[in-house]
Amino acid sequence: MGGKLFFWLVICFPSSIALLATTFYQVLILSDLEADYINPFDAASRINYFILPEYIGQGALCVLCLFTGHWFMFLLSLPVTCYHIMRYVKREHLIDVTEVFRGLNAERKFRLAKLVMYLILLIVVIFWILAAGSSIFYHNSKFEELDIRLNTLGY
Repeated sequence: MGGKLFFWLVICFPSSIALLATTFYQVLILSDLEADYINPFDAASRINYFILPEYIGQGALCVLCLFTGHWFMFLLSLPVTCYHIMRYVKREHLIDVTEVFRGLNAERKFRLAKLVMYLILLIVVIFWILAAGSSIFYHNSKFEELDIRLNTLGY
């Protein structure tokens, strides 16, 4: 029981927060670029700095959920991981400084979709943290003796 709580609280929760934060930062930089608060070179270098660690983190989280048998989380994170692999193989994962304005709306929409996906992932992780923590608390306590339904039926 404690292993599940450790998995969700120590591994998945910080990973989900990091993925959410890096994607939010990328959306923020793209919005600043669209409003002309930042030049294209700085925007591209700041976004490209986080792309590869984000891809590695997302892939590692997906593989870890696969190997630990958390099928729902694996299937939830699989589409984004496959899309990351496809972009990396095609060498479209980095933002080009010279063509940053050409694909600005598409990049921002893609990152907003990833932001929603990572937010859903975070909500599911928080749910599993609460479920694992409550199961540990319930199984380690003496609430079975205090349950009125069980005592009145004689079970």
